[in-house]
Amino acid sequence: MKRSFFILLSGALLAGTAAQAKTQTADEQLARAIEGRVAGKPQDCLRQRDIRSSRIIDRKAIVYETAGGTIYVNTPDSGAASLRRDYVLVTNTHSDQLCSVDIVRLFDSGSHMQAGSVGLGKFVPYTKAAKADPHKH
Repeated sequence: MKRSFFILLSGALLAGTAAQAKTQTADEQLARAIEGRVAGKPQDCLRQRDIRSSRIIDRKAIVYETAGGTIYVNTPDSGAASLRRDYVLVTNTHSDQLCSVDIVRLFDSGSHMQAGSVGLGKFVPYTKAAKADPHKH
């Protein structure tokens, strides 16, 4: 029997961060989100239980932070132009994973009306870069 899981993840930022995000381009926001991290091999799916937070980079990507501290960047295969940081992400999956074949609906946080949808792409993991050991030659 398939179970249906519903996830409601908010793309809203804290007030101070939101004001700063308005002055940065989407590329600058994404660069800041992954600063000091190294990209890994893209993955098809994320376990939903590992996702701790998400945020939207306007018209660009969705950034998922996981319990282990890894950040996953998803650049949707379709609908990225609909992404807005003040939208809410609603995902209806039929497994315990969020996958690149899933569709995420976008809802306006003010009007609560559907504002579009995106077809997810692969999830690119970003982990913190290892610090160089000053004692190694």
